[in-house]
Amino acid sequence: MNVNRYRKMTSVAAGRKKPDLVLKNGRVINVFTDKIETCDIAICDGMITGTGSFEGTKEIDLEGKYVSPGFFDAHLHMESTLVTPAELIRNVISWGTTSFIEDPHEAANVKGSDGIDYILSQTENVPANVFVMLPSCVPSLEFENNGCIFGPEDMKKYVDNPRILGLGEVMDYPSVISGSKNMMKKICMFSDMVIDGHAPDLSDSDLDAYMISGVATDHEATTFEYALKEVSRGMHVHIREGSAAKNLDAIVNGIVENRIPTDNFSFCTDDKHIEEIKNEGHISYSVKRAIQLGIEPVAAIKMATINTARCYGLRHLGAIAPGYQADLVIFNNFEEFVISDVYHLGKNIKDFEWSSPSLSSNHPLKNTVDISNIFKSSFSMPMDDSKKAVINLMDNQITTLRSDEYLPQRNGFFIPDPIFNKIAIIERHKNTGLIGMGVVKGFGISGGAIASSVSHDSHNISVIGDNNSDMLIAVLELQKEMGGFTIVSCGRVIKTLPLPVMGLMSEAPFDEVNETLKEMISIAHSMGVSRSIDPFITLSFISLPVIPEIRITPKGMFDVRQMKFI
Repeated sequence: MNVNRYRKMTSVAAGRKKPDLVLKNGRVINVFTDKIETCDIAICDGMITGTGSFEGTKEIDLEGKYVSPGFFDAHLHMESTLVTPAELIRNVISWGTTSFIEDPHEAANVKGSDGIDYILSQTENVPANVFVMLPSCVPSLEFENNGCIFGPEDMKKYVDNPRILGLGEVMDYPSVISGSKNMMKKICMFSDMVIDGHAPDLSDSDLDAYMISGVATDHEATTFEYALKEVSRGMHVHIREGSAAKNLDAIVNGIVENRIPTDNFSFCTDDKHIEEIKNEGHISYSVKRAIQLGIEPVAAIKMATINTARCYGLRHLGAIAPGYQADLVIFNNFEEFVISDVYHLGKNIKDFEWSSPSLSSNHPLKNTVDISNIFKSSFSMPMDDSKKAVINLMDNQITTLRSDEYLPQRNGFFIPDPIFNKIAIIERHKNTGLIGMGVVKGFGISGGAIASSVSHDSHNISVIGDNNSDMLIAVLELQKEMGGFTIVSCGRVIKTLPLPVMGLMSEAPFDEVNETLKEMISIAHSMGVSRSIDPFITLSFISLPVIPEIRITPKGMFDVRQMKFI
């Protein structure tokens, strides 16, 4: 700490000087004692210097409202919210999330270090704390067709950056368990920092082997039973409540019914789209919902604050006490949970002046779709009379199930219908011409096609439909726009949301993107897409080969359980 700043703050704490700001008469949540105390909060130079009774240079009467430390999103990929990181924060911070643990592996998969630098630059001068976990698996598995490789040598220049907290989610769990040389290089490099995990549905022995590496967290638990298995081994579980994966109710219900301590639980969104944030909130929703399900209110606040701060070694965040940063959330009560004000470094975020610099149209980050020589016939799918593997979608989850079924065909080719849709994944980074073809059950589109350049984690072009013509038009539309979402029906483009920054993000305002996305989701549902899934998020995860049970890549259908192509 700067000596002059320290002396100034100690003078205030010792009562020799008045605080810059005193928030008076608040019901202050103490995350150390689990008590709620009516008192004042003294703030100097963006830090809390005391709680009690104070007079300040400036005073604001909170009139008995509750005061919580600022909330943490314990794990997210800002790129997946479809807007730039600065634009995301501008809209999310009013919901009380003042700290973000960002894993920019989406950007890194497209543009490597340049993508990570973009995220760091976009989040440098915002009224929030944005910390970065360096992507560990770029590509997610060695055979993937992504845009860049980000390995141990590339990581070295970031290690001393104070905003880098450790190694991002280690998705390639087979390499960890087998002790792969390249993976061990990364893990050893971060042995004194936090290592985030990605461990979906591992056996007891595999989970044990995975944790011995030093992995400290996981956000892939979809059931209480699995979360308990992880927590009982000392792992910190981030309870995910995103748009495609909604795990909070299942895990929290188990915590309440079994009276499990919540110290090793935090909240995260992972991937939450704009419309849901606008409608229900961000981490604030997780806190409110956890309380509704029976978690004690202060325990829920701790899951959103001090638990995460301690997990990542952020000793200056997560509490309202002397020496902690003055990041505060003011709200009316625990039932309605209406947030009236948010403070970052002792300043009300309503007073922050935002700017939104854009990239030039010819910037390399805006030219990332490289496809040629693709035709209607490229989507033809030869078929014989044997059973074929089918990707079965699951409601409100990103996991899938495999079935082997007889499929509709004509003249030796698969003929899609509303039950069995055709899906293709087209490599878009290096114009290799690779196209993986497969069949999806549970999507339900009829009379058209939907395509996306957001396609975890390699972010190739995913397109799903019931006819080759519309599928081709959809892919060519995304090539023209340099990425995005599009819907095509009866030979014409119905609606497109361009995402020109790495094929992942729009530079348009949050509300504009939200309105377009909302309209497109409605159109997709009117074309038969199941209302129990988000069409674009679901499509974006079908290609991720580290989430059970079956996926598809530009090289074809992939069995995640057996880690081999079908």
